[in-house]
Amino acid sequence: MSEVQALFSVLRQTADPPVADAIQRLVETGADRDLNRINLLDFSRKTGLPEERVIAGFLHASRLGLFDLTWNVLCPGCSGVLDAHSTLKSLRHDDYNCALCAAGYEASVDDYVEAAFTISPRVRRIAAHDPNTLPLWEYARQIFWSSGIEIDDESFSRLIEEVTLDAIELPPGEKAVLSLQLPNQFCIVFEPVTHSAQFLSISGEPTRERQHLSVIFTRQHAPTGTVEMRPGPLRLTLENQSDVRVLPSVWVAGDALHELLGKRKPILTAKRVLANQTFRDVYKADNLNIDQRLKITSLTFLFTDLKGSTALYERVGDLAAFDLVRAHFHALLEIISSEAGAVVKTIGDAVMATFVRPEQALAAGLRMRAAMDALNAQRGTKDLVLKIGIHEGPCLAVMLNERQDYFGQTVNIASRVQGLSMDQAIHVTGPVIETPEVADILSKASITPIRKHAALRGITDKVVVFEIP
Repeated sequence: MSEVQALFSVLRQTADPPVADAIQRLVETGADRDLNRINLLDFSRKTGLPEERVIAGFLHASRLGLFDLTWNVLCPGCSGVLDAHSTLKSLRHDDYNCALCAAGYEASVDDYVEAAFTISPRVRRIAAHDPNTLPLWEYARQIFWSSGIEIDDESFSRLIEEVTLDAIELPPGEKAVLSLQLPNQFCIVFEPVTHSAQFLSISGEPTRERQHLSVIFTRQHAPTGTVEMRPGPLRLTLENQSDVRVLPSVWVAGDALHELLGKRKPILTAKRVLANQTFRDVYKADNLNIDQRLKITSLTFLFTDLKGSTALYERVGDLAAFDLVRAHFHALLEIISSEAGAVVKTIGDAVMATFVRPEQALAAGLRMRAAMDALNAQRGTKDLVLKIGIHEGPCLAVMLNERQDYFGQTVNIASRVQGLSMDQAIHVTGPVIETPEVADILSKASITPIRKHAALRGITDKVVVFEIP
């Protein structure tokens, strides 16, 4: 058995076997392009396999060395990859600039940092492992643009034919001159290797007189600028002063380009991976630096606690209480995982969990409550009374006590909301109840939430909460 086959054998023991089989087929029969920056949500859709199992399978495969996991900072305007990191620890706090869109963006892990998987060169070598040898258009397709943009052969051919006035590969230290006929449209001289651009604002009466423009490419990301020109002939001088080849092209910024850039598909975001249980389990120490603070615009927190657990130990004895609490934890952790959540930590008899969306947390909460009823019925008792609180909002992803954790007022409120429950009830906040998917779950379950104002410890103003009876 080869080393790669042995790794797939191990993968089948840790990942869902159908997912492991699908991954192996991709590795063995997929085209080079299909093995570079794999979009897992797209892979799930094409194979018909559940997203969470696909994500878990690729995370295990990456940990085994079959794939390289990269965190790509994307431009929200054009979906260009502004930077690629092998670990979240190297994600910068400052803005990333997109020359093509002439804008700067903070690397938001909610939407603009993509988790993508590329086959390891030790498993199978593909062209993208040597990006500086890729043809000009394949470089743009495989390296500059992310897996979040839908680029099929037809639309890409249209980009080349309808959008591009000219394009050239320019080795280090060399110069080239292009003769162009400028249309009466906005144009861009774009270079994807150094991420630099020169905008051409073309207007006015056409001219027969030859216009001149020089563009120099360096390893420094030059600021984007705009020059005014008229429709007509242009002598464009391009000079490569960097130590790598550059791939400048001149594009017409018209409908065809905007149509291509508008073909978006969902991506696996860093936020979703950070809130994934498999990632927390297999990448324990590789998440963030101790001094790193990643802003998350929206995350849903669920807190649980057993009511009267101290009295429970006194009433039934340590051994029986331990068995009850262990059964309760087993049920909760299984539900959290199956609803695409992740356990951040357990504190005594309490659980702190995260979910990407509020409806996932509510679905988990309702199932938890039902699970406690079932456990009580099995034992003929009413000892397990679970208090649940759910809140959604912004937070910071941090490292605390050598594990990935979360910090901020959203976390505080979620914890305090859980403390409002005096019996087996669920309390949620306004941002949760206002989510259409949450309203749909409650409607289908014929549950009418009870609105109330509550004073939360450490929170100045009263908060509107809703009890889910």
